[in-house]
Amino acid sequence: MKNDIPDRLRRFAVAVIKMSRKLDNSAEYKIIKNQLIKAATSAGANYEESQGAASTPDFINKVKISLKEMRESNYWLELLSQTIPHAERPAELDELIDESEQLKRILGSICSKFSDNKNKKS
Repeated sequence: MKNDIPDRLRRFAVAVIKMSRKLDNSAEYKIIKNQLIKAATSAGANYEESQGAASTPDFINKVKISLKEMRESNYWLELLSQTIPHAERPAELDELIDESEQLKRILGSICSKFSDNKNKKS
């Protein structure tokens, strides 16, 4: 079975970047956009690093960082959802929130699976 997680993470980061271009350039949105883009792109970059991990603990650590960054992405997206007037919300915002929730669950499941396997071997 093909691992589509790297592709989903990349598509997520690209979609976040494109959506952020539609947001107002006020001071507060500049900060949120910067933080959101950093977290969204870092999630994919860390998962990509996990694929070349030197050991299982290294792999788990990189996936945990990816999960942490996805949680942060979700936070910023939810913050946007609560602060942008409904009439001005980019159409894709709700889709990005949903995708970040799904990616959090997937990455969390990977962390749990490998952590459980590590504990069974101990």
